[in-house]
Amino acid sequence: MATSLLILTDFFQAANAALNYATNLAAPLDARLVLLHVRRDSVLDPEMFTGQLSNLSREAIHLALSSLARDLSVPVVAEVGHGRVAFAVADAVSRHHPALVILGRSDTQGTPDELVTITALDILRTAPYPMLVVPHTVHNPALPRRVLLATDAGEFTLGQFAGTARHLLNALHAELTLLHVTSEATDDTGALDSVARTGLTADLTTVHTRTVAAATATEGILEVAEKYDLLVLIARRRSFLGQLFHHSVTADIIRRSPVPVLVLPAQE
Repeated sequence: MATSLLILTDFFQAANAALNYATNLAAPLDARLVLLHVRRDSVLDPEMFTGQLSNLSREAIHLALSSLARDLSVPVVAEVGHGRVAFAVADAVSRHHPALVILGRSDTQGTPDELVTITALDILRTAPYPMLVVPHTVHNPALPRRVLLATDAGEFTLGQFAGTARHLLNALHAELTLLHVTSEATDDTGALDSVARTGLTADLTTVHTRTVAAATATEGILEVAEKYDLLVLIARRRSFLGQLFHHSVTADIIRRSPVPVLVLPAQE
């Protein structure tokens, strides 16, 4: 089966930034794009209260999707889902088996935390899958060359997703840096060894390691990440199963990262 990238779009700025980014990724991955718009027409959808949802008619949605697809330089199919985004994505994933699910992160500054729905976490809870979150502020969709992978000292595997992650890093000819954040300025090679044992670094010619001391993992990762093109997180189930996103380092970084974030669900 040909490689595909599943991109969510609501036709807003953040989705367009993610689509531009995905289009550039498609070439080195030799992938087609699956463009998915979800009609979120349930009155129970939390974002109904924030005014962030599109109220386009069915005809307008199909016209918008056709327009986007027509302007793309790579093979693309477009689909419309219904209801909760997480369920629509899970259905699309089961049919297309994409390498990545890609979505844009909109500007949530000024919106109370309790009204912010992080779609990425809802998808991860429903159907854990490699996910790339592109901030709305990313205007340069150039391929990422300098990649930062943050990890802790715990053992993990990536299971069925190990091949996807390895293929992506190889296709990008990435210069990878493995980052471990500690509360003290000590060198912890255990965290870095756990990544090597997954096989992610086996084919890379350039792999650096870095350990930094910070009060919290989130602050340490974000401080370093702004100097890179792409941030990779190994998300353990506890990272995205919590009900409140401020309890999750993964969620906090997704919400605040200045660079695109690739989340790889781990198996422990």
